[in-house]
Amino acid sequence: MLSGIQPSGDLHLGNYVGAISRWAREQQPEHFFCIVNLHAITVPQDPAGLRERTVDLACWLLAAGLDPDVCTLFVQSHVAEHAELSWVLECTATMGELGRMVQFKEKSAGKESVSVGLFTYPVLQAADILLYQADEVPVGADQRQHVELTRDLAQRFNTRFGDTFTLPRATLPEAGARVMDLQLVDKRMAKSVESPQGKILLGESEDETRRKVMRAVTDSGAEVRAAADKPGVSNLLDLMAAVTGTDIAALEAHFDGKGYGDFKREVAEAVNAYLRPVRSRYAELRTDPAMVEESLRKGAGKARAVAAETMEAVRDRVGLLPRA
Repeated sequence: MLSGIQPSGDLHLGNYVGAISRWAREQQPEHFFCIVNLHAITVPQDPAGLRERTVDLACWLLAAGLDPDVCTLFVQSHVAEHAELSWVLECTATMGELGRMVQFKEKSAGKESVSVGLFTYPVLQAADILLYQADEVPVGADQRQHVELTRDLAQRFNTRFGDTFTLPRATLPEAGARVMDLQLVDKRMAKSVESPQGKILLGESEDETRRKVMRAVTDSGAEVRAAADKPGVSNLLDLMAAVTGTDIAALEAHFDGKGYGDFKREVAEAVNAYLRPVRSRYAELRTDPAMVEESLRKGAGKARAVAAETMEAVRDRVGLLPRA
């Protein structure tokens, strides 16, 4: 299995509940977790800021419980085979199929010019996946098309040059893993959504988290129950269920007869209690850069060994000379 995450923007509760905490719970020796900083530079980046966010993201992933002795955690640019395989795959991809990618259409809409890197982004993503012979790729619905392209490119390569790549399949988040915005309750909590008060950031203080929950959108009436006509309250119930592991029916019973004020205070405390361990561990790691650097060095070595084996086979298949 391979999962990637960009060092762009601040991590929020949706990232943690929907992906990172699950990665930590389910990590295995055959799991690869990649900080995809090459993907990040498909749009302009401040170099110092990108370096800082890359290290910061590594700290959060380690704080969440990803263990370099169990899984492989690494930075994309530390493994040169990602860029090399991307070029080989670009030579099998077509302009037409890349132009049909919905994410490219959305990100390029209304712009006079976009980078070639943004256009070929899905091919680099395919290289990320195929290098490690990943058979499973957990993605959001917006990335599913890219995994389907990866399958197509792998199948095309295998047909032309002989079996080389495992055909991956996309796996969508489990039910209940989507955390919605506290203000725009019909939208996912996401880096791309402009809603500063709607996102609970991992790096913010407990007081700030409490303020955001207390100001969260609710609904008319005072009854705490999940219903289609009460999206705000339903959102907070879902949030509390996600961070406590309590089912919605039990929460509704617990809050029976209580007002929105008490409800929000308990939700805020539950969220802070849930995030307290990872926030504390993150603060420790930020004071120990040598430990973080060693973890990434170890991960890069493990990833490089697998990637090099795949690329050796690819070079042989397409007729490139072995590495000198």
